[in-house]
Amino acid sequence: MRKAAPAPRVIAVVGPTAAGKSDLGVALARHFDGEVVNADSMQLYRGMDIGTAKLTVEERGGVPHHLLDVWEVTETANVAEYQRLARVEIDKLLAEGRTPVLVGGSGLYVRGALDAMEFPGTDPEVRARLEEEVTLRGPGALHARLAAADPAAAAAILPSNGRRIVRALEVIEITGRPFTANLPGHESVYDTVQIGVDVGRPELDERIARRVDRMWEDGLVDEVRALEARGLRDGITASRALGYQQVLSALAGECTEEEAKADTVRATKRFARRQDSWFRRDPRVHWLSGAVVDRGELPGSRSRWSNERLQPDHVMASGRPVRQSAPRERAIIKLLNSGVRSPSGEGAWLWRPALETLGRTRPGGKPTRCDSTGPRAQSSPTEPSGPWPGPTPSGCPPSPRD
Repeated sequence: MRKAAPAPRVIAVVGPTAAGKSDLGVALARHFDGEVVNADSMQLYRGMDIGTAKLTVEERGGVPHHLLDVWEVTETANVAEYQRLARVEIDKLLAEGRTPVLVGGSGLYVRGALDAMEFPGTDPEVRARLEEEVTLRGPGALHARLAAADPAAAAAILPSNGRRIVRALEVIEITGRPFTANLPGHESVYDTVQIGVDVGRPELDERIARRVDRMWEDGLVDEVRALEARGLRDGITASRALGYQQVLSALAGECTEEEAKADTVRATKRFARRQDSWFRRDPRVHWLSGAVVDRGELPGSRSRWSNERLQPDHVMASGRPVRQSAPRERAIIKLLNSGVRSPSGEGAWLWRPALETLGRTRPGGKPTRCDSTGPRAQSSPTEPSGPWPGPTPSGCPPSPRD
């Protein structure tokens, strides 16, 4: 008898904002007797709930969540500190025999938690001098200096992102090396399977717009007003968070609330594109389609995702096949290939198969892809009960007619 493949020691769910990472993370944690470790840099801030789409206690469905509400809004984010905190939580869960499920879209935080990565220290004098210079001269002038010192870093950092430009120049001055020289390769410190949730651009843009509308309806302006009284406007990192920065501008009379909302939508769309580009560069990520079709509402999940279900894809959006899965990853593949249902047994499929087809190619080297012209297009909203029968010879999941 074949021995069952062991579960991966750490699962990471990554991808752009509004893709559906949080709900999938809860479902996986339930199935693998695990707990969620937050990897969203802004959800670390206490009181920043609505604007960061932080799951409520009810929405967490009884699954413990770690590294939420850690910092005050006046504290500056520190990825090195996050790395220390995340590894403490991951190691503790592993020692208890539980599965850590890292969930978030902050790319550097995910890599800091999972990869062999050392962060250069900081020099308060150098940092203060550079911050004063960016205030006086603007980020564009310092970005030009960065381009001369480290073209690769300048290409990866927006000319308007003064905070990241200052940090890159600070590292260059402290270490005497290019900022990009301090970034590691893809060397993991844990046995990890990474799942990337991929959503097509038009659909993701629509989700983002709906999410921002809901944030305003749920009281984001009042949340920001309350946090302003606790020092949000003075927080170097928290005050620049998406939504919060725009509402602070509206409260200061610099724009109307409608203009703040529209700017939040635009900025979030740009941010989602950068998130997607970051995670696409990591060959270890297994990309799954998080399209509206076939995505079911997770038990106790937010009504914002009602009547939507996620289904996996078989190649990355670029069309490049993903590598075959390592043995320890087959446990999660088995889970996803059998379909994840609600614990109560009611409702639709929460996540449809078939990760097992990742990396498969048709004769001639062309990747298998199931799209609107293939068997997936024949799927009906109501799925049959029982185990998922597995992929067809074409590599695509079977339709009800197969």
